[in-house]
Amino acid sequence: MSPPCSSFSSEETRTQTLNLTLIPGLPNDLSGLILAFIPYSHHSRLKSICKSWRIFFSRKTLISIRQKHLQTSRLSHLLCVFPQDPSISSPYLFDPQNLAWCPLPLMPCNPNVYGLCNFTSISIGPHLYVIGGSLFDTRSFPIDRPSSSSSAFRFNFITSSWDRISPMLSPRGSFACAAIPDSDQILVAGGGSRHTMFGAAGSRMSSVEMYDAGKNEWVAMDGLPRFRAGCVGFLVGNGEEREFWVMGGYGESRTVSGVFPVDEYYRDAVVMDLNNGGKWREIGDMWEEGERGRLGKIVVVEDEDWDVPGIFMLDGSDIFSYNLASNRWRKETSIPRKAPNESSAGFVALNGELHVMKLLSAIDLTEIRRSRDSRQHKKAPSLFIQIYHPIKKVWRSLVTKPPLHYHLDFSTAVMCTVRL
Repeated sequence: MSPPCSSFSSEETRTQTLNLTLIPGLPNDLSGLILAFIPYSHHSRLKSICKSWRIFFSRKTLISIRQKHLQTSRLSHLLCVFPQDPSISSPYLFDPQNLAWCPLPLMPCNPNVYGLCNFTSISIGPHLYVIGGSLFDTRSFPIDRPSSSSSAFRFNFITSSWDRISPMLSPRGSFACAAIPDSDQILVAGGGSRHTMFGAAGSRMSSVEMYDAGKNEWVAMDGLPRFRAGCVGFLVGNGEEREFWVMGGYGESRTVSGVFPVDEYYRDAVVMDLNNGGKWREIGDMWEEGERGRLGKIVVVEDEDWDVPGIFMLDGSDIFSYNLASNRWRKETSIPRKAPNESSAGFVALNGELHVMKLLSAIDLTEIRRSRDSRQHKKAPSLFIQIYHPIKKVWRSLVTKPPLHYHLDFSTAVMCTVRL
């Protein structure tokens, strides 16, 4: 591998002009390549080592250097966690490989709205998008009734700053979303206005839009066959056979005793052929009546050795895999260690592995670590992560201490993966 001499532009010249050495005894171009290989999650802390490192780790070209000279598997596969409304509570990057946490700046705040939830976060290259959601608006009436949002924001990891981008054509929260690889385009489908403070009610919609980052504009597409909110979206295939799948969610509702609203959850999926005029086709029910009440948490694993992505669902303590040919879910594995409490669990796919996360108190952690020294226990809650490799069929686990000063509820927290 040749040193990236051409990648070091004006800032390197500035560093050399100031006669600042990155690593004593080594030329700066070689030192810069070595430092660029350090996992991204450690960069913010390394800025305080010395002046030359602060300048180097603040460079706008650092991420492009990493993506140019590191293999995809060697990049930092990070998890971005939004515990609450990102305009009042900082999101965090978590690196499971190095057990490192890094806060991100707050999203721009609108003084007229509050309580943002049920938004979607997705990453494309060095950018992180926060789209839509449900919130309360002090300018609306009644003020205690939530409404959906059309706002969209983009965080640039190169400049470490947020930008407001063009809003969606239709406001929505709890919707399906997927990024089209190598195109800087994002698809959104369905959604509604339900807020996490209310277990029912809220609107539903069927509209579909596509965002083009290059043009900074949203374009309307053919709508879903019917209203669908609380659904999940992902892509299958590539090139001329690429499809946008939308699974699960709820549409119509019924009332119990004529008073309490209850959602009618879908058991089917719908598929848009992106290269055939964007037309939708319906897929039949994915399970039989009475087999389960609703779709669990869904993640998608991409692998170069697979013809189609791996689609997995967390349902209670079991993980199921989806077979596209038979349109059925089959049990893949069970979580080896059941958490003592009944708190919500997080479920994400990161670097080809499935991560099941639970926030545990010191008492809960004691039950899991029966054989370990009790002097290791602390009052602060710990994040217990059980990791499953779908190809090797093996489990492993790790424990980390989140730097959060508030409760992390995985039933309302928003998460997405980032590769830097």
